[in-house]
Amino acid sequence: MKKIFLIQEENKNSDRLVESIKHEIRKYLKRERAKKTPEGFHYWDFDCKFGQTSETAHVIHHADFTAEIDKAHAEKWSECYVEIIAKPAKKPVASAKVEETK
Repeated sequence: MKKIFLIQEENKNSDRLVESIKHEIRKYLKRERAKKTPEGFHYWDFDCKFGQTSETAHVIHHADFTAEIDKAHAEKWSECYVEIIAKPAKKPVASAKVEETK
């Protein structure tokens, strides 16, 4: 998903717009996680960017969207750019513990 959301819009309460943005992002992440992963992969990981425009967007973790949107609302941005790209990922292999016997 690559989308520009309006934070300040005429005749609409900006608090409700912010909550609808957060809801849409959560809904998108939930929908992507529910998709079947390709063979050999364990879960979906996300490459995420957030900023005022696509050129000024910076990389963030998907759990930080709420805080970033609140920060943008506090700074009175008129719009924000959100980019979320799902990619399949594998669980990291845990190294086996070797007990040393004496």
